[in-house]
Amino acid sequence: MKPRVLVIAGPTASGKSALALDLAAALDGEIICADSLTVYRGLDIGSAKPTAEQQRQIPHHLLDIREPTEPFTAADFKLAAKAAIAAICQRGKRPILAGGTGLYLRALLRGLNDAPGEDPVLRETLRKRLECEGAETLLAELAKVDPDTSQRLHPNNRNRIIRALEVFQTTGIPLSQFQAEHGFADSPYDSLQFCLDLPRPELYQRIDDRVDAMLAAGLVAEVQGLLQSGVPADCKPLQAIGYKEVLAHLQGEYDHNEMVRLIKRNTRHFAKRQLTWFRSEPAMQWVAYPENSATIHSAAATFFA
Repeated sequence: MKPRVLVIAGPTASGKSALALDLAAALDGEIICADSLTVYRGLDIGSAKPTAEQQRQIPHHLLDIREPTEPFTAADFKLAAKAAIAAICQRGKRPILAGGTGLYLRALLRGLNDAPGEDPVLRETLRKRLECEGAETLLAELAKVDPDTSQRLHPNNRNRIIRALEVFQTTGIPLSQFQAEHGFADSPYDSLQFCLDLPRPELYQRIDDRVDAMLAAGLVAEVQGLLQSGVPADCKPLQAIGYKEVLAHLQGEYDHNEMVRLIKRNTRHFAKRQLTWFRSEPAMQWVAYPENSATIHSAAATFFA
C-alpha cells in the first residue's frame, strides 16, 4: 500500500495555509510546507510563513531548514518531504502537503525528469550573458531551440531559462523533450490533490490585502535585518517577489508607493503563473473556495478512512 497524502495547492494568498490547519486539526494530521521560500531562516514576513502560534497548534515540516545563502532545489525538497511523510505516517498521523510551489509538488508526487546534471562552467557563462544581455534575449534564443519550454517561462524565471539553455547546449535535446519522454511517471504516493479556485477579483483583493499586511508587519525591516546580518542582496531568496522590490526601494530605485504597487502587481502576475502550472497537473481537482471547503473536508475524511 502506498502512503496516502492530501495536497492543498493554489496560488499565493488563496487560503491554503488556513485550510490546511483546519484539515490537520480535523484529520489528526501534520503539515508539510511545499514552498520555496519558507524553507529559509529569517524569511518570515515576506514568505507568509506560518506563525509561531500556528506551528504550536499543528506540527509543520520543512520550515527554516536552510540559511538564505544555501541552495535548495526541487530534488532537495523531494528527499526532505519523503522523510517527513515517512515519519508522520509512522506516528499514525495524516500527511498534508500545503503550498504553491508546483515544481516541488510535482517532484515529490510524479518524479523529476531525466535531464542531465548541472554544467557549472556553462551555467556561469549563461548567467553572465543574462546579466549583460537581459533575460528577454536568452528567452528568445531558447524559443528557437525549445519553443515549448520558452512559452511556459516568464523573463523573471531566470534560473529556469538558464537551465533550459544549459540542457539543450549540453545534449542537443530540448528540456521539453526530456520531460515529455519521462512523463513524470514515478508515483510513490496515493494522493488526493485539490487546487483552490477563487474568482480573480477576490484573489487579487486578497493579494493586495496580504501585501499591505506584510508591510504593516515589518517587511522592510525584515529585509534590512537580513542585509545587516550578512545575507547578500543578490542571494536567490532575496530575488523573490516582495523581497526584491523592497531591496530596490532600499537601494533608492523607487519610493515607497512605487514599491507597494510593484509588489502587488508582480504578485498578481505570479499567481497567474501558478494557476497555469496547476492546470497542467492531471490529478489536481479544482474546488471553488471558500464556499466549497466542506467538499474538501468530506473527500479528505473519506480518503483517509
